[in-house]
Amino acid sequence: MRITGFGVINKTGGRLVYVGSGCIKTLDGELPSRLKSIMDHLNEVIAEHRPDQVAVEQVFVNINPKSTLMLGQARGAAICTAVLNNLVVAEYTALQIKQAVVGKGHAKKEQVQEMVKRLLQLDGSPGADAADALACAICHAHGGLGLGGVSTAGYRMKRGRLV
Repeated sequence: MRITGFGVINKTGGRLVYVGSGCIKTLDGELPSRLKSIMDHLNEVIAEHRPDQVAVEQVFVNINPKSTLMLGQARGAAICTAVLNNLVVAEYTALQIKQAVVGKGHAKKEQVQEMVKRLLQLDGSPGADAADALACAICHAHGGLGLGGVSTAGYRMKRGRLV
């Protein structure tokens, strides 16, 4: 809820090109105003970069149920913003994202950052939240709706395969 990463890439043929990334930081305050801040900033990102599709990470169950709920609400704000902008939304688990970017589903954050840097040919490593968002975009470009328009809706990954 405090920091929401975003990442924008283009896919031209089999090549991924970095467009932009960053973090949306919300101030302490009431939940509705924080969710509005996320939505407002994402609307700005969408207006500036005009993406065709959006990919978001699925919520994982955290040890702290309050944190899980907060993450789910921030994620819901992001999904609603995309849908209100008539964008198709795909969802991926952290395991799927890490598998697509690093090659193993239990990779560490530093490994994800390094592979994002290499895959997008960046001069430096993006921050952790921006790297996570870019990794989600890369995962989507490699296999979800971003690959030849093949929809993965209604499917799930099992042992690296769509089922």
